Amino acid sequence: MPDQPTPTGPLKGLRVFDLTRVLAGPTCVQMLADLGADVIKIEKPGSGDDTRGFAPPHSPGTQESAYFVGVNRNKRSVTLDIAKPEGQQLARALIAQSDILVENFKVGALAKYGLGYDQLHADFPGLVYCSITGFGQTGPYAPRPGYDSLIQAMGGVMSLTGEPDGMPQKVGVPVADLFAGLYGCIGVLAALRHREATGQGQQIDIGMLDTHVAWLANQGMNYLATGENPPRLGNQHPNIVPYQVFPTADGHVVLSIGNDPTFKRFCEAFALTHLLEDARFATNAARVTHRQLVTDTLTPVLGAHPTAWWIERLEALKIGCGPINKLSQVFADPQVIARGMVTELAHGAGVPVKVISNPVRLSETPVDYRLAPPLLGEHTDAVLGERLGLDAAAIAALRARGVI
Repeated sequence: MPDQPTPTGPLKGLRVFDLTRVLAGPTCVQMLADLGADVIKIEKPGSGDDTRGFAPPHSPGTQESAYFVGVNRNKRSVTLDIAKPEGQQLARALIAQSDILVENFKVGALAKYGLGYDQLHADFPGLVYCSITGFGQTGPYAPRPGYDSLIQAMGGVMSLTGEPDGMPQKVGVPVADLFAGLYGCIGVLAALRHREATGQGQQIDIGMLDTHVAWLANQGMNYLATGENPPRLGNQHPNIVPYQVFPTADGHVVLSIGNDPTFKRFCEAFALTHLLEDARFATNAARVTHRQLVTDTLTPVLGAHPTAWWIERLEALKIGCGPINKLSQVFADPQVIARGMVTELAHGAGVPVKVISNPVRLSETPVDYRLAPPLLGEHTDAVLGERLGLDAAAIAALRARGVI
């Protein structure tokens, strides 16, 4: 019986040597794994990925944190001490059979073990080598460690998030880590295409601060266009009004009016046509200039009816709107359920575990869910036997010496 089900995704046949931990790196590698790559996750004997201990909560019925389970499916765990010369030899033997290496060590750290890009590129010129760090491989900050909240602070998004008179606020999920991982995956896919054409591998240098600056998007462009720091606007949009949260009679609703024809339709439907005759409301540019007036005018209008009342009528008019769901409501939402955004996998602890599904939908080569997030070292013996031809005695000897 094979150690793992045969991958079916578009990256099937590709092998990944995974030297990542925590979130940015594992996010990148999980995407590759979901797309069919065969991933060997290298973990330190005895402790493994730091996030195994990021609990509570644990995934029910297991000793693994929900955090770890969220970004480590479709990977085989091999415990290997790369600080030991024997561990380095085993690592190089596995890398020799790999197409991709992803790592998120501090700049230069892997060179101490003979596993830096320049060292490996000389011996394995076709290897695609992705490095994810806080600040990239160059520049004055390159040696610094990177953490999500630190990058959110330095990258500007905290200055844009929060109420105007409140404190700067980080986003409620670790977006700096997640974006770095996704940009890393994009870089790997591009490098694979280049290798297909030339046979040549390369290093992908992902800095979390770089990727964070890149997704400042319209707010970053607003600054470049004006030279002025955009203010915190709470739940309002910097370039479109009204496009924000309003209180209703029993809660809140998001109202997203993206253009002037939609605003006209809104006003006509709710007895507000007099606003269309007021130059301060007539165009989006005018409404942005008179943002507070628009907000103050519409607040009592939206507050007159419950959220469900507004959603029913606004949806009928094809005007953007929605409730502000708690996670219990998100995972019970019929659209989320219909799209299969939760997947259940059989875990090595003998229980099923729930994970958030991959959102990429491919019509011909869909993502697959082959393996639950692994137990620490769950696949060490199988991988060393399968890949390197080591027998049980050799593996036992390595384990006795603390190499695996």
